[in-house]
Amino acid sequence: MRILIIGGDGYLGWPTAMHFAQRGHEVAVLDNMIKRRWESELGVAPLWPIATLTERAQALRETTDREVEVFVGDVGDKAVIRGVLSRFLPDAIVHYGEQPSAPFSMIDVEHAILSQQNNVLGTLQLAFAMRDIVPDAHLIKLGTMGEYGTPNIDIEEGYLDIEHNGRRDRLPFPKSPGSFYHLSKVHDSHNLMFATRIWNLRVTDLNQGVVYGTDTDETAIDQRLATSFHYDEYFGTVINRFVAQAVAGMPLTVYGTGGQKRGYLNIRDTLQCVEIAATNPAAPGEFRVFNQFTEQFTIEELADLVVAAAGQQGIHAHKKSIANPRVELEQHHYNPRNSGLLALGLQPHRLTVDVLGGMVAWAAKHPERIDRDVIIPTVHWRKQPEGAREG
Repeated sequence: MRILIIGGDGYLGWPTAMHFAQRGHEVAVLDNMIKRRWESELGVAPLWPIATLTERAQALRETTDREVEVFVGDVGDKAVIRGVLSRFLPDAIVHYGEQPSAPFSMIDVEHAILSQQNNVLGTLQLAFAMRDIVPDAHLIKLGTMGEYGTPNIDIEEGYLDIEHNGRRDRLPFPKSPGSFYHLSKVHDSHNLMFATRIWNLRVTDLNQGVVYGTDTDETAIDQRLATSFHYDEYFGTVINRFVAQAVAGMPLTVYGTGGQKRGYLNIRDTLQCVEIAATNPAAPGEFRVFNQFTEQFTIEELADLVVAAAGQQGIHAHKKSIANPRVELEQHHYNPRNSGLLALGLQPHRLTVDVLGGMVAWAAKHPERIDRDVIIPTVHWRKQPEGAREG
């Protein structure tokens, strides 16, 4: 297939591009590099320096003879996205090209608006361009399990069968997002569902859990092919934060009671899921939803696993509860379905103490690069405290 990766410079975008290229597909990536600029503005950086997108594409060519075509531009720019689609004519489009952080979207009004504009309007430009140029292409859009929130009922995969006043229907599952970022993803879902209905587009929405890990078959080939490891409060995930804190000799900061439960998956499983979606495309006019995660953990459980993993590496780590900067239930029901991808062949990688021990050992090679000042949260959902850093 001809596969376009939008957001191909990102944590997931670059490994996805390499994954498809190694399997013989024709691959192109589009990115405007804006996330690197946001990182610079906020004073954060990945634990290990990441080569530029052009350098990574060249390194892939040198080490594997595989080509990834690079387009530099903004998916939200009408001329850019239409030019790329007209030139490359993809069979499948994987859309990662969005602002990916809940805390970033909650810094202030400017960052909230930026997140919504970048994400919602960029995806709208893409949908219209697909309608006009590649109407038969299959769009695989990265959503998030955070769209659902934590309702007091089981979470289905995208849809809910409802009986009301003697009538039945199958409707989109109710959404209760927890940040302006998650809200932008809900808006994406609604817009794309509408586009499938009126233009007969093919769309798969992958509601992904929290991803961990940096190692894939391709990133192991050469250091220049590495993807990013963020541990800061804006772009770092909870597992990365705990790993960095353990290595830096800091307490593992558990937000509130630590009872918040979410879905998680290894980066290798993200690549599996996207490939499964691409090779089993949605039908014309179908808005298909998969809940993309393999396991569930509470924050407290993750902290305990990282403490054990650090101990394996000879590092004494301990956890500490701090005030939760977010507005969320800390004890709640959480039982989402995730049968769709498993039925299509997903083979999960499990999160174990040994897997986390490998992450700790890797981070421990560069403890001097851990910036302790960017880990503790300064962004608060209700109101910024007096004197808080706003980026």
